[in-house]
Amino acid sequence: MPREELIRLTGNGNGNCNNDDCPNVYRTEHGSLIVQGDVSQAFAPRPGEGLVEIPESVLKEAVRALGW
Repeated sequence: MPREELIRLTGNGNGNCNNDDCPNVYRTEHGSLIVQGDVSQAFAPRPGEGLVEIPESVLKEAVRALGW
């Protein structure tokens, strides 16, 4: 799925992101969420899954953007 088809919920003007290369949360047209962050080695996920680490502030920003 191209990034252009996602709704960006975070990093829209806080001055900390350059060229979409920072932690972000996106919403798909199906209502699911995609998280962009640094790869985490906290534990080994199942095949086909991955772990990313994002700052708490990014998750809070996404929750506000969704109106939750």
